[in-house]
Amino acid sequence: MSSGSPQSGRSVLTRGLAVLGVAIREEPRVFAVAVLASALYGFMTVAAAWVIGAVTDAVVVPAFRTGRADAGALAAALLAITAVGTLKAAGIVGRRLFAGIMQYRLQATYRRRVTRQYLRLPLAWHHKHPTGQLLSNANADVEATWYPIAPLPMATGVLVMLLVAAVSMVVTDLVLAGVGFLVFPAILLINVFYQRRLAPRATRAQQLRAEVSEVAHESFDGGLVIKTLGREAEETARFRERAERLRDANIAVGRIRGMFDPLLDALPNLGILLVLLVGTVRIQSGALGAGELVRVAYLFTLIAFPIRAIGWVLGDLARSVVGWERVTRVLTATGALPYGERSLDGGDKPLRLDVQDVRFRYEPGADVLRDVTFEVTPGRTVAVVGPTGSGKSTLTTLLVRLVDPDSGAVLADGVDLREVRRGGIPEVAAVVPQQTFLFDDTVRGNVTLGLDLPDEAVWEALRLAQADEFVRKLPDGLDTRVGERGMSLSGGQRQRLALARALVRKPRLLILDDATSSVDPTVEARILRGLRDADLPATVVVIAYRKATIALADEVVFIEHGQVSARGTHAELLDRSPGYRNLITAYERAQAERQALET
Repeated sequence: MSSGSPQSGRSVLTRGLAVLGVAIREEPRVFAVAVLASALYGFMTVAAAWVIGAVTDAVVVPAFRTGRADAGALAAALLAITAVGTLKAAGIVGRRLFAGIMQYRLQATYRRRVTRQYLRLPLAWHHKHPTGQLLSNANADVEATWYPIAPLPMATGVLVMLLVAAVSMVVTDLVLAGVGFLVFPAILLINVFYQRRLAPRATRAQQLRAEVSEVAHESFDGGLVIKTLGREAEETARFRERAERLRDANIAVGRIRGMFDPLLDALPNLGILLVLLVGTVRIQSGALGAGELVRVAYLFTLIAFPIRAIGWVLGDLARSVVGWERVTRVLTATGALPYGERSLDGGDKPLRLDVQDVRFRYEPGADVLRDVTFEVTPGRTVAVVGPTGSGKSTLTTLLVRLVDPDSGAVLADGVDLREVRRGGIPEVAAVVPQQTFLFDDTVRGNVTLGLDLPDEAVWEALRLAQADEFVRKLPDGLDTRVGERGMSLSGGQRQRLALARALVRKPRLLILDDATSSVDPTVEARILRGLRDADLPATVVVIAYRKATIALADEVVFIEHGQVSARGTHAELLDRSPGYRNLITAYERAQAERQALET
């Protein structure tokens, strides 16, 4: 079995108890209160047996003998039973309340930790982990990890109850105590055996939950592709296969529970019958009183259910261990980018950008970029051009330090980006990526993303992005909700909102990664001219394909096979770079060839 399996190395029981130890260290005060409440419940459970036994001897038996009950004795009995019942109820409420608080606080804490770790880890790590798996880690796995917390205080308090009950039974009658000492260990041994049988099945079920989540997320996310290609039946079959495997795994878990639950329920009842049988013989021999027999039998009746709490904890440990290991793999993942202490505080001046001998690869031995060197003068617009797969989009992630180069450096105003403090780069740089993402929020919310900005600033950014006209025509203007991923808008409208989102921050470095590909050329030209004419404190880097877009740039950097092949103005590269000329004129040549064939 793989090292990642909870069955390897230490036993599930040992590892599960270690997880519970983490929970107790995380929430010691809440756990202590819950255990004290559970201990109160346990004391009062035993006390109830003593009170009922005493009432039997002092009130019930004399009443049967004399034919009448003493009013004072009845009142005292009622008061004692009420007091014990009230304290027992307080213990139940406290145990359940604080166990729930502990469980939900742990879940919230670890969801936040997992999410923070997701944000810290670089894009290279995210590329290797499906989104559905990440959702499962933050949701189902966190819930599974802390699932045993609800019965844990009760199980811990039960230990107090068992100790007090054992002493009480020994004091009452050694023979009946011997019966209890046979039944209780039997229950615990069955619980351990039950947990061992359940563990691999619970592990499998938890792993399949993550797989179902992955397939579901992928299916929903790719809904447009599935529908347009008519693959609904095939995708449904793929999801059905995973869902049926999860169903079978859950049935296997339920089958084990179905086998052991009746047995665990029956053993305490058999113990009660055995106590009554042995106790009746001892009463007849004069070795035991009726109240004492009632006391021991009542103890068996009351503690049978709490003992099951130990079984619940043990039964859920396997699922908890699987969830904990999956969560821990995220929390201990390496690769988070380190940060320095330097700032990029250049006021409202455009940023100077220097790329020095940068080399980057996603996989060992496969360079995406190598020996890339160029600089961008503050305030100028540079177009990065190259064939598909040449590393242009990868370069944009390096320019804003979503990833670090394997060698070389990217400098902003002479500062290596690796020396900049956390949050320092987003304060001065903005990227509009190829794939536009909008939140299910209003136009205003998507542009500001929580920034406290006046509407005038939002409208100005929309105007520069050539989005103000269509936004004014929306039903509620800035307050119009755009739907999930902005599906109520066209592709070009979504791109313009994404551009406005970057512009409203007045970045000193603006990177457009083919950010106007869904916009018609006329609107694109207006956007680019508007950016050049506007009083923006921005150096602009454009990943471009269109000839008209490239022609508006001050300088062109031509990347080919992961290297800078040529630099200069658009006209200069057309004249002296065959690769650039072939790429830029490919569409025109194809049109000319098509027209020649037609004639």
